Amino acid sequence: MRGLTDADRPTESPDDAAGLLARLLDDRPLDRRTEATLLRRLAVTLSGSARRAGAAAVASGQWLAEVVAETAPHIPIRDLAALTEHYDGKAGDELAAALVENAARATGAVGAAAGVVASVEWTAPPALLAAPVQIAAETLAVVAIEVKLVAELHAVYGRSAVGTRAVRMAAYLGAWTRRRALDRLKPGEKVSGMITGAARRELRRRVVGRAGSSSASVLPLLAGAVAGASLNASQTRRLGRQITAGLR
Repeated sequence: MRGLTDADRPTESPDDAAGLLARLLDDRPLDRRTEATLLRRLAVTLSGSARRAGAAAVASGQWLAEVVAETAPHIPIRDLAALTEHYDGKAGDELAAALVENAARATGAVGAAAGVVASVEWTAPPALLAAPVQIAAETLAVVAIEVKLVAELHAVYGRSAVGTRAVRMAAYLGAWTRRRALDRLKPGEKVSGMITGAARRELRRRVVGRAGSSSASVLPLLAGAVAGASLNASQTRRLGRQITAGLR
């Protein structure tokens, strides 16, 4: 992946949650079938974690919020030089608009792929029990794409977070949760990499809300593919506009 240092490259197995997310977030476009396969494998991977967490944690959204927080540091982020190269020299607002539109297409594609997965599961009634995990997999992928967007928009406007990768990604996850750009730091001020109790509760509320939107993808007969694609893309565009407005 361009724009990443060796320290920033994901080191996970391609078959764990972070590795599968990295493939879903790859710059190269994926066809619908490949994306659906990766999303289904992500759901299978998450199912074991969900069982260990227990029904109460899954139902409350606590489990999914924890998974989001754990995977955020592994999201691949491009620097400004890589973004400028990838988008043929675009800069400033023009580059930001291209990033937002690309992210909207990506989350729309995830919603459509999730709908395909759900339509297949509907043909085997016992698999309907896995619907919450299917929704979790889609939500995790969408959140990862949007956190990546938030981070790269900050790079476009010269407002990237500072510190270790874990600290920076915690800051971007907070910006995603609050739906606003990071505040400018005062000289000598540092960003905390800790996600406090209050921030975790806020993250859980935001993730639960995003999962509610993702639930449209489990509608039968490919109706979920259409609904999921449309809802995801529109929400990502809204987020992109909010972050861009704050960064200007």
